[in-house]
Amino acid sequence: MTIEFKVNPPITTDQFIGLLENSTLGERRPIQDRSCMEGMVANSNLIISAWDGSLLVGIARSVTDFHYACYLSDLAVHQGYQRSGIGKRLQSLTQLQLGPHCKVILLAAPAASSYYGQLGYTHNARCWVLDAGATIGN
Repeated sequence: MTIEFKVNPPITTDQFIGLLENSTLGERRPIQDRSCMEGMVANSNLIISAWDGSLLVGIARSVTDFHYACYLSDLAVHQGYQRSGIGKRLQSLTQLQLGPHCKVILLAAPAASSYYGQLGYTHNARCWVLDAGATIGN
């Protein structure tokens, strides 16, 4: 198996949805909302992808300023390709695109919490999320 990694390649909405459907991330993303999925791909400013020929098998999709903070919003690897180092390589390549002072920030799925600690991430309990539709209170 030869996996090719690419920085900011063109990725169709169908390819992105297909990968999410074939990974555990599809359960936690609005894959039935095509408009949302299109926006997720179109408005990311750093996408590292893994390809087996023309098949998208991995993605690290981020929003970043490249200098201070990089929010790694989606890290997905096709179930048939998991545990082969693709996810780790996607994260390493993401980090290589960033400036020397830029930190990578992500929200881990409950089942993946221990994975990130093994890679060198530190746990931060200060994260806050304002859900869609919620309003800022007084």
